[in-house]
Amino acid sequence: MVDYSLLNFQVAGDHTGNLIALEKGKHFPFEIKRVYYIWGTAANAVRGKHAHRKLEQAIICTSGSCDFILDNGKEKVTVHLNSPTQGLYIKHNIWREFTNFSPDCVVMVLASEHYDESDYIRDYDVFLQELENSSSSK
Repeated sequence: MVDYSLLNFQVAGDHTGNLIALEKGKHFPFEIKRVYYIWGTAANAVRGKHAHRKLEQAIICTSGSCDFILDNGKEKVTVHLNSPTQGLYIKHNIWREFTNFSPDCVVMVLASEHYDESDYIRDYDVFLQELENSSSSK
């Protein structure tokens, strides 16, 4: 089973609009060390195409929609994100790709670690080999 979960955020709203407050230690299973966002992506582009050795992420589609394809080396699942009230929590050692972007899609990513290129696995075959090595060493 692919190890991910959906986080639901509480909306405060009235006749003037809506607000979601995300607080350290309250809404995420990790300390947030980095935040970035992605927008202006072509509808059929495929982004991501990597896994992380250590980093965890919470991903929120703040506007529009897109699909995340998550892969643990044995199973793939597609998660459709289309609401700023929900976040996709992805642990490490999960291959991720995202695609099917609506024209107004904005994706915000909250990460458990600062950027570190050595944490990225950008080759799918290397990803599978590292998974096999970690399971055989247990």
